[in-house]
Amino acid sequence: MRFMKRIMVDLSATLIHHGHIRILKKASKFGYVIVALTTDEEIEKKKNYIPELKFNERKEILEAIRFVEDVVPSPWLINEEFLNLHNIDLLVHGSDNSNPINPERLLIFPRTEGISSTILRERSKKSLEESREN
Repeated sequence: MRFMKRIMVDLSATLIHHGHIRILKKASKFGYVIVALTTDEEIEKKKNYIPELKFNERKEILEAIRFVEDVVPSPWLINEEFLNLHNIDLLVHGSDNSNPINPERLLIFPRTEGISSTILRERSKKSLEESREN
């Protein structure tokens, strides 16, 4: 009997969108998906803003996605020690990866074009501004 690999997907997912779903779906083809979800404190420290959705809210949403088996809190950068702590075989990340991981344990997918939490945040701001003008 062959055991499924443990695949970690590193996300902040401050505003969850179809790009997140696509990478989770791709990752699930390689094994059991564990999301390393960046904590609120790490996002505030690294990005200098408070996430629209708190950690527990983001975690609840991600746990409801069929491609996700588990969600664990994570620091901004994932290292080999963190992967070992969670018995991870591969880290899946978008092409913007900056995690210091051995290339043999890293699987990179292209980012979904035209979408990110930052883009959604800007769209929302613009929409609010336009609705105030009308």
